[in-house]
Amino acid sequence: MNILGIETSCDETSVAVIADGREILSNVILSQAEHSKFGGVVPEVASRTHLRTIVPIYREAMEEAGVSLDDIGLVAATMGPGLVGPLLVGLTFAKGLAFARSIPFVPVNHMEGHLAANILQHAGLDQRHLTLIVSGGHTMLVEVKEFGEYEILGQTKDDAAGEAFDKVAKIMGLGYPGGARVDKLAVEGDATYFKFPRPLLKDDTFQFSYSGLKTAVALYLNKLSPAELDKHRADIAASFQEAAVEVLVEKTLRAAQRHNIRHVTISGGVAANSRLRQWLADRLEKAGKKLFYPTGELCTDNAAMIAAAGYYRFQKDGAGEMVANAVPYLKLA
Repeated sequence: MNILGIETSCDETSVAVIADGREILSNVILSQAEHSKFGGVVPEVASRTHLRTIVPIYREAMEEAGVSLDDIGLVAATMGPGLVGPLLVGLTFAKGLAFARSIPFVPVNHMEGHLAANILQHAGLDQRHLTLIVSGGHTMLVEVKEFGEYEILGQTKDDAAGEAFDKVAKIMGLGYPGGARVDKLAVEGDATYFKFPRPLLKDDTFQFSYSGLKTAVALYLNKLSPAELDKHRADIAASFQEAAVEVLVEKTLRAAQRHNIRHVTISGGVAANSRLRQWLADRLEKAGKKLFYPTGELCTDNAAMIAAAGYYRFQKDGAGEMVANAVPYLKLA
């Protein structure tokens, strides 16, 4: 079965075609560069850009996959969480295609899409595993009993890790989106230059908090002269990243050990962070466990993961309803 996936939850317009939940035939992603001048995503601008680009991106994905609508057996699209305007563009487009050609349709939870990215890419992943979903909007540890059956072990009490990366990058003058820029700059810096707080690191729960760390960096930067900031920009980036990542690593390792889970995955935009991948892989290996993560393209918001999640959801529950609407604050259930 060929599955058409559509993702427009924020500022990426993406359309993909995958075969049988495993093979990516195309995965076209357009990142909206116009938001960089605003220092963050402007929902109205994102919605209008999705409206302008969804049809060309769809045509490109279908051409790259070498298929037509006659070859599509299932249409899947993100219904939430995300920005309501952007969500409605992709969801309405997907439902229109499915209705016009009588193709089964499945609305997809964006977080379940991130979770499915590793199932899509790693055939050897245990059905029961632990996943860390870490992005600009979410930071949560989830025990996956099987696809569609989850126990949320903990999540952020305020800001997500990815949001902290973007905000710190912005106040450091690195631009938006900032996560990749902080990661790249941190490689050149000294992570021991300044010890920023590690919120909830010693807490025995699996909760996270990143608002305090973000504030601590902002207060520290306010004390520096422009010359000092310029001299130590890489050191500050490395020190912040070390604090942010250490909490993710230690809590994920602790959860895997406490729940006796041998396979761990990370997904979402922050899963592309090189320090997180290296540090967590090392710690898990020493504990006799294994880390899985997607390629960089599947870490960002993309339609291949939505198509995969739609396929797995269809196998489990059948087709969804055409009346499905956008749900900006949709929870992972």
